Amino acid sequence: MSAAAAERVPRGAYVNLILAALGFLLTAWAWGLISPLSAFYKQHLGLSSVQQSVLVAVPVLVGSLGRIPVGALTDVLGARVMLPAIAFLTIIPVLLLTVAGDSYPAMLAVGFLLGIGGTPFAAAIPHGNGWFPPSRRGVALGVIGMGMGGTAIAALLTKPMREIGPNAQFYLCAAVLAVYGVVAWLVLREPPGRTVPAEPFAHRFTEAARQPMTWPLSALYAVTFGGYVSFAVYLVTYLQSQYGLEQGDASLKAAGFTLVAVVFRPPGGWLADRVGGAKVLSLCLAVLAVMAVWQSFAPPLYPWATITFLIMAAMLGAGAGAVFSLLAQVVPRPKVGAVTGIVGAMGGLGGFVPPLVMGAVYGATGHYTIGLLLLALVALAALAYTWTQRNRRPPVDAAVKAPARPDLKTR
Repeated sequence: MSAAAAERVPRGAYVNLILAALGFLLTAWAWGLISPLSAFYKQHLGLSSVQQSVLVAVPVLVGSLGRIPVGALTDVLGARVMLPAIAFLTIIPVLLLTVAGDSYPAMLAVGFLLGIGGTPFAAAIPHGNGWFPPSRRGVALGVIGMGMGGTAIAALLTKPMREIGPNAQFYLCAAVLAVYGVVAWLVLREPPGRTVPAEPFAHRFTEAARQPMTWPLSALYAVTFGGYVSFAVYLVTYLQSQYGLEQGDASLKAAGFTLVAVVFRPPGGWLADRVGGAKVLSLCLAVLAVMAVWQSFAPPLYPWATITFLIMAAMLGAGAGAVFSLLAQVVPRPKVGAVTGIVGAMGGLGGFVPPLVMGAVYGATGHYTIGLLLLALVALAALAYTWTQRNRRPPVDAAVKAPARPDLKTR
């Protein structure tokens, strides 16, 4: 096959890319329904700060760990089956939210089920990866990553939809998911040349875990995507506690943070494809660390804290895009689904712990300084690793089996 043919985008690639990203967007909307209402549930149910943090963190935990089996199932069944199936399954906990709001245990159970909405990432990524040549995968996977903007939809619609009725957004979300599920089943197609692995799940998971770049990429994604998820689910609470904002105003600002992060994800992947993933990621982590230290001093919300959070959002989004550009380059294509499941799970777990830490820190000290300084330290540790690895070549297995550039730097 000629180089030009290998780089050609197959017919139908963009339709499938859009549908995959849309599926993640809509299920992420469902995934993020509890977070903007966490202050309401705290008051309504008499919760402590830690209980409130657990409530918003449970869907993150389940959605993160669920990406491992979803990624493995996608390798076998394909995204054409998995994306509609997850959309339909997510409808169940969304509707249960209409009756669970008076009980904390019931809300935890529904939040557990709502975690299903965070898993389609592990189906959408290998689907997009299969439709595009290596030189365009960074942008394509960045577009899919924009699906996390669904959490912004949840934040933006919370106030206006509750003015219509307390359950209006839940019914709307369920209806949209049903429509998407039907359309996706009818329109989605598997990428050309897709092969179904013959090995059982345990073997494929072990092989994915043994890929030399799986765990470094997981750690880096836990910082970038995990940091983004942390703010997406906890920023409303932070703004209300630190700056005394009303729920509607805090939700609007949290939605702005989310939108900036998802908009910067494709440019992060695009830049990583062209100038090197390590360069892009190092810059993002360095700026993130500086901004986290600055915010630990709790500067005035207007304009300093607002600017700080928007810069942090851009760095987290671009950094996450750079990580998945690296993944697409150094992981063999047949293993992308399983590796994506692991990396995505670790990234989500990176978003599970910080809200709990922030809630505990605030409950103990009355401020968030320690939590933000911990974020800066983690970002600096990730920066140190990325910088020291920038010129190292991956082991022969990854370089030979994947259409990869020769090192983490990729340039």
